[in-house]
Amino acid sequence: MRLDEFLKVSRLIKRRTVANEACDAGRVLVNDKVAKASVNVKTGDIIEINFGNKAVKVEVLDVQETIHKEDAKDLYRYL
Repeated sequence: MRLDEFLKVSRLIKRRTVANEACDAGRVLVNDKVAKASVNVKTGDIIEINFGNKAVKVEVLDVQETIHKEDAKDLYRYL
């Protein structure tokens, strides 16, 4: 699954276009490397998102195309 799509489905970022812009600006890292929106995300990857002065670091637990809003938090865990 594409990184921008995963960020939207997991609800770490609300919109795919915003996720895409964050990737283009270099604010998203996958396994400690700056990642483009097209990078494939798989189980076990570590994603770090920099929101201004705050950073969020998560581990991917599952990858699904669609999921209910309540279950989105099961796709990742905070580190």
